[in-house]
Amino acid sequence: MNTLITPEQVQYYRENGFIVIDDFLNKAELEQWRLAVDEATKNRKGKALPDREEVIEGADRTFVNKVFDQMINLWQDNENVRDLILDQRLGKMAAQLSGVEGIRIWHDQALIKQPWGNPSTLHTDTPYWSFHHPAALSIWIALDDANTQNGCLYFLPGTHKYTNFRQAGFTVNMDEIFDIYPELKGIDPIAAVMKAGSCSFHCGLTIHGANANMTPYPRRAMTCAYMPEGAVFNGQRNVLAEAYYSSLKQGDILDRDLQNPLLFSRKTNL
Repeated sequence: MNTLITPEQVQYYRENGFIVIDDFLNKAELEQWRLAVDEATKNRKGKALPDREEVIEGADRTFVNKVFDQMINLWQDNENVRDLILDQRLGKMAAQLSGVEGIRIWHDQALIKQPWGNPSTLHTDTPYWSFHHPAALSIWIALDDANTQNGCLYFLPGTHKYTNFRQAGFTVNMDEIFDIYPELKGIDPIAAVMKAGSCSFHCGLTIHGANANMTPYPRRAMTCAYMPEGAVFNGQRNVLAEAYYSSLKQGDILDRDLQNPLLFSRKTNL
């Protein structure tokens, strides 16, 4: 696993709000990730979350539902995915890029854009989560080649410096986010073309989206969102378990390891 982060990469990430890391996984590691994610998604039987009954399979296939199949927190109910996602080297990479002292897992998610899957609306991530922190970020690992034909990511560079925590919504309109940020509409997007085994990191406030899958083959990706240590609850449930959510009040620190494991801390991982 290529986990080395250079000062040049840190500078690029902080300036643009994203970075692509080629050849993140070697051939054997890529196969390990593919097998683990395929097994975990199959065993989930269409349930989006391990503790809820909502399913993907058989759901009303509206435009938004056909953007991708999304299965969240596979680390919680699959041992092989848990071993991969809880690798402290991933947390160290995230901490180095974002400049925070510690990193917790917010949630992982398999994102499978099915053949002829719809494009995803331009959006930011953090407004939908149960905390608001400008340094939150995600890793996106390509399990298949991701290109302009099958729905690779597109990033609007530098937009993390201007966005806030207002939700724009996921609709059929690719440009709805510019109702909130009209001044950003003229920014040229950058296509994050990746070979299978490469990855990207992006800030939760960077505007991004994915094109349609114009092929008869699925495009698989495995992602994990990271929460800076010390982030506080904002009142939204999102992926929190019901009992934990009910116990929280706004302003509480989100530090329950069973929900959000501490993956890396500069205090203990020197």
